[in-house]
Amino acid sequence: MLSFLKSKPRLRELLSDNYIDIHSHLLPGIDDGARNISDTIKLAKAFQEIGFSQFVTTPHIKNHFWDNSAETIIAKQKETAIVLEENNITIPFKTASEYFMDDWFENHFKTEKLLTIKDNYVLVEISYISPPAQLHKTLFDLRVAGYTPILAHPERYLYYHKNFNEYEKLKKSGCLFQLNLLATMGYYGNEVTRITEELLKKGMYNFVGSDVHHRSHIQAFDQKIKVNSIAALKEVIKNNEIFKF
Repeated sequence: MLSFLKSKPRLRELLSDNYIDIHSHLLPGIDDGARNISDTIKLAKAFQEIGFSQFVTTPHIKNHFWDNSAETIIAKQKETAIVLEENNITIPFKTASEYFMDDWFENHFKTEKLLTIKDNYVLVEISYISPPAQLHKTLFDLRVAGYTPILAHPERYLYYHKNFNEYEKLKKSGCLFQLNLLATMGYYGNEVTRITEELLKKGMYNFVGSDVHHRSHIQAFDQKIKVNSIAALKEVIKNNEIFKF
């Protein structure tokens, strides 16, 4: 009878031993995530302590900003794996990328193989300022090329908040949605958390990701969530198990 008075769980309490993270920035010195290998070690240890079973780290690829390539990212992952093992960090991890969708990307995936999370699932993001003019065409072309796009943190694109139909259009374009876990406890502000709740209620999320860049993100896992759709959130977290490797 008094269930509505129960305290909400801390974010870390929702992550079982089977949780597989598909979005983070732990490779050292390659984007705006871990600055050096010391940062990487600390963040990977935190993943292990929280109980992540595996993780896929996803450094940015954005033309003229983060000019990474599949080859340099894979090489960095191999170097990092050796160091983590030397530091008794045993959590398995692999690497993919978070691709910024723009004109360069439209040409890139037609000529080069993308670094995917698993199979044909590719993590993509768009500008926080405004959506690309050719967004739906790019999504269509991406699917024609054999990929399944997963849009990172749709709740953080503020220009969609007052036009919820745009979320529906993205889903109809075959775009899957990845929730940033920290959005559930207010890390990005109350407005983002409100939209997160709406997307959860409507069953629009497919997967989740930590999007961890630094220690402050890790510390936020100890805070209580603010969303009410706990059952829906648990279900989306469980969906990540398809990425087991």
